[in-house]
Amino acid sequence: MHAREISSVVRPARVARLLRGGTEGNARLTALTAIVLFVLLAVEGVSILAIRPLLSLHVFVGLLLIPPVALKLASTGYRFFRYYTRDLEYVAKGPPYVLMRMLVAPVLVAATFGVFATGVALLVVGPGGGIVLGLHKASFVIWGGAFAIHVLAYALRVPGLVGADWGRGRGTPGMALRYAILAVTLVAGLIIAVAALPAAHPWLHWHGGHDR
Repeated sequence: MHAREISSVVRPARVARLLRGGTEGNARLTALTAIVLFVLLAVEGVSILAIRPLLSLHVFVGLLLIPPVALKLASTGYRFFRYYTRDLEYVAKGPPYVLMRMLVAPVLVAATFGVFATGVALLVVGPGGGIVLGLHKASFVIWGGAFAIHVLAYALRVPGLVGADWGRGRGTPGMALRYAILAVTLVAGLIIAVAALPAAHPWLHWHGGHDR
């Protein structure tokens, strides 16, 4: 094979590697997304403390969270998939903690789907959806417990993973792509929130909100 032909084969592999960043790139995308989610979830938590006057903020942030949450699930799910399909790089990195992957992660993922699915359903059915509201609250309680354990398990690792991209000479391949992907998910979340927020109007009225 001529040198030019070899180069044509190697170059796409290098480009793919540049975009992916390997296991470290995946970990840094997950950590970066986690920080954004933590900030948004903190705002969402504050809105719960005063749900009636802050209901519109609660709904807006909840809708905004959907794409970043999906990105977090995709990045962690990708790691699970590559590990259990015996990809050498991911196998060498090792699996997540046993307790996290066998117990906490399944509960957290299921509760996350429950919280967001029932939250969106509440916008559709309106204030008459008492059963859906009950499921939303129950899902949140379960999610809160699983999320607290998840944060305690990984919180100390997140700053180092995100900060490593900004250390001199330490940025992994795909840094620009990771930030671009996160930015796109946030823009998508803003579009969803702005478009769907009017559906919360009956709830605002029912809670004695802005239009009363």
